Amino acid sequence: MTCKASRERASAPAAPAPPLPPLREVIARHGIAAKKALGQNFLFDGNLTARIARAAAPLAGINVVEIGPGPGGLTRALLAAGARRVVAIERDARCLAALEELAAAYPGRLTIIAGDALAIDPAEVAEAPRKIVANLPYNIATRLLSGWLDRLCAYEGLILMFQREVARRLVAAPKSRDYGRLSVLVQWLSRPRILFDVPPDAFVPPPKVTSSLVCLQPRSKALAPAAKPALERVLAAAFGQRRKMLRASLKSLGVAPETLLARAGLPGTARAEELSVEEFCALARAFAETLSSRAGA
Repeated sequence: MTCKASRERASAPAAPAPPLPPLREVIARHGIAAKKALGQNFLFDGNLTARIARAAAPLAGINVVEIGPGPGGLTRALLAAGARRVVAIERDARCLAALEELAAAYPGRLTIIAGDALAIDPAEVAEAPRKIVANLPYNIATRLLSGWLDRLCAYEGLILMFQREVARRLVAAPKSRDYGRLSVLVQWLSRPRILFDVPPDAFVPPPKVTSSLVCLQPRSKALAPAAKPALERVLAAAFGQRRKMLRASLKSLGVAPETLLARAGLPGTARAEELSVEEFCALARAFAETLSSRAGA
């Protein structure tokens, strides 16, 4: 997988923000209360939302896709920080009127899409150059990210809020407890880093866990050559039985593990958590080659 390298842009001074009513007033007026079923935890702290927007800089000339804006706390900060346009995808109908008020305050700069983010490709609703910046609903955060990996090159960057345990998985190194399938896939296609942690009391209602803001910078090309379907199958087999040695865990692939390991130059006594991203890619290439040889026989 390859993509164009991210382009550096100088930050342009943001236009003065129009006067807006306090967010709590907007929420009270529209009767918006966070729903657990939707994974909602609203951000009211303007200093924190401004900090998130600064972490996503530069935003001048950038179209930002925001997932689950709720009543628009982070949306305000992104617009005030100078985003060219914000495309807000929100499935909760109660929040739409509040977002429409914000759109009226920033004519032509906020587009609201009523729908389920799991069914929408962000790259199709915002023109390039684009970024995703979002306080993700925690109940679907990893599913969203997994879906975006296929087109990660379409973005200048992704600034996303996760539960801290998920954030640690994204940046985990081999031989660590948090290292797994998602670690390999994300690091294969991007350079992830945790920017800062956010305590539970920053949200309304407070979640039971600490959160972390993560930056995913897409790579100009994948860390090592591999076909994603083959890599995903190898990762599923290897981490599906992570306590076992690879010569045992890879049997579920339906090919002789010894053949794969020999082609990849890896010992059968290794375990999944010990392999680097590049080594998993070598294993995926060996798997794809073995399947190709079998099909041509």
